Amino acid sequence: MSVRDLIILGCSSQQPTRLRNHGAYLFRWNDEGLLFDPGEGTQRQFIFANIAPTVITRIFVSHFHGDHCLGLGSILMRLNLDKVTHPIHCYYPASGKKYFDRLRHGTIYHETINVVEHPVFQPGIVEDDGKFRIEATFLEHGVDNIGWRVTEPDVCKFEREKLDAHGIKGPLVRELQEKGQITLNGKTIYLNEVSWIRPGDRIAVVIDTRYCQNAIDIAQNACILLCESTYQEEHAELAHKHFHLTAKQAAAIAKKAGAKKLILTHFSARYQSLKGFEIEAKPIFPNTYVADDLKVFPFPKNP
Repeated sequence: MSVRDLIILGCSSQQPTRLRNHGAYLFRWNDEGLLFDPGEGTQRQFIFANIAPTVITRIFVSHFHGDHCLGLGSILMRLNLDKVTHPIHCYYPASGKKYFDRLRHGTIYHETINVVEHPVFQPGIVEDDGKFRIEATFLEHGVDNIGWRVTEPDVCKFEREKLDAHGIKGPLVRELQEKGQITLNGKTIYLNEVSWIRPGDRIAVVIDTRYCQNAIDIAQNACILLCESTYQEEHAELAHKHFHLTAKQAAAIAKKAGAKKLILTHFSARYQSLKGFEIEAKPIFPNTYVADDLKVFPFPKNP
């Protein structure tokens, strides 16, 4: 199985700090790289993470506030410089098309990469290409802002003991998988007799929003929920005023959504220490972790 993890390239909100870069989040998953909200300085964070930007296959922009997209142009130019040949799929709210174009063509360079745009006009399934099903919803942030859910297909897993018991091996295994049944020595063996279905993993990304039902819905049963928690509860009024969440609210979303793991991020620069976010969220959702620049979170185990 290929690597499955989330790398925090940055976790600050509106402005970076000495210790926290603008937000940017890379999921490495099934030999693809899914980059979310590349803020300013993302290209350099790849260097510190010791990861080649060429891993990127898809880029998601939740909305076009600067701290969520100012790194987009430089990342695309870097992929161009590295002469990547695979398509770069870009997903973003359709109302921000002019900002996407400005970021993409903000400077002089000869573009040779294949950028495939997926402007999102309405909630629902954005794409299902057999590798991932990508769903979008609109959150509450004062501007068009998208929460994402990405799901991999279910996988048929064989039970080796049962295959051996029926004498099924080699090319017969593929035949059984393709046809759904196979006949050996006059007996028909069906696929479901010797296999089981491993549900595909799913991740959810909820960045910049007030507490809302759409955030809960998009995060349903996520193995990882990456969720903003710009403020702590003592600043709940500021959170509401600026269309953001507290750590306590993020934990409530994870709990109601039935997520497996919650990663808090997008912290206000007013907080030097991030420990308070964890302390606030864990009593509500124990499997909570606090993002930090260059920290790596593996996917929870899926049998």
